[in-house]
Amino acid sequence: MPLTIGEVEIQDWELTEQFVRASGPGGQNVNKVSSAVELRFEAERSPSLPDPVKRRLRRIAGRRWTKDGALVIQVSEERSQARNRAVARERLAELVARALVAPKKRIPTRVSQNQKRKRVEEKRKRGEVKALRKDP
Repeated sequence: MPLTIGEVEIQDWELTEQFVRASGPGGQNVNKVSSAVELRFEAERSPSLPDPVKRRLRRIAGRRWTKDGALVIQVSEERSQARNRAVARERLAELVARALVAPKKRIPTRVSQNQKRKRVEEKRKRGEVKALRKDP
């Protein structure tokens, strides 16, 4: 089932899920059941993502981005394999949604002449106050 995020639809062939045994508490269950999920999204090869979105996703992903251009998300918080799988897909959707939003271009502004004049005047007044503290 494809994962739809906004106007982007990630196909099933782009996602690979691998189930491994989770660490931590859980008694015998942790030794018997492979409930942790490792979701791998081949982002670099994905035809559904435009190049600017891929670049933003790479920056957002950080250490989760591999050298071969895949995004790896590991989840082992829940005891249920299905719930871990759902959480991993939610996290992937959240990351892609953040990457889809283009940052606003910064418009450089200038300090007005009046503000510069006020700042210098305030400095001059403060200097006079301090000068009056000195012994004559």
